[in-house]
Amino acid sequence: MIFRIDNELAFPDPRLGDPDGMFAVGGDLSIDRLILAYSNGIFPWYAFRWADEIHWYCPMDRFVIFPKEIHVSHSMRTLMNKGRYTMTINHDFHGVITNCGQLRISEEGAWLGSEMTRAYEAMHEQGFAASVEVWDGDKLVGGLYGVCLGRCFFGESMFSLVPSASKLALIHLARYMEEHGGAMIDCQFETPHLKSMGGRHISYDKYMKIVRG
Repeated sequence: MIFRIDNELAFPDPRLGDPDGMFAVGGDLSIDRLILAYSNGIFPWYAFRWADEIHWYCPMDRFVIFPKEIHVSHSMRTLMNKGRYTMTINHDFHGVITNCGQLRISEEGAWLGSEMTRAYEAMHEQGFAASVEVWDGDKLVGGLYGVCLGRCFFGESMFSLVPSASKLALIHLARYMEEHGGAMIDCQFETPHLKSMGGRHISYDKYMKIVRG
């Protein structure tokens, strides 16, 4: 079932949504609504070229990475030990989200358009979104960004301009979260890339216990 939402700051029960996780359309991308959404495992995702309203998703089967379970392959350890790249947090949120959007902007299903970009930059300005950057000298070559609430990080997008840069960013994030009491990285959907790095499926009920914990 797909619900239509209006300007009221509320969401229907996502358990009643479609099997792919989509359950509502409409609303807005205000900071308050996005905080409410992510606090309930909900996120916006829609192709701005053909969708004229926001689509909201909340899969009942969640794909996540627990920071202490991040898998670092031998090849990644070798790359890290070379010390060519440096990683930072929140040094260039705009650069990261811009690169994430530009790398996919020509795709028909591209979702990170100007409206979404402005919304997450506003979240970042208020301390609810963060980025991880990968640098080759003073050049930004990779990174990721997402929403930060409590002890959880809700990943949104990542990019690489050199091989394995996004993996470096994810490893740096996981290690930082483990050192600072972080509980979970929400990956939204399974990909071979994320599965190889330790991602696994949990139920929505278990997911929400962690988010609310």
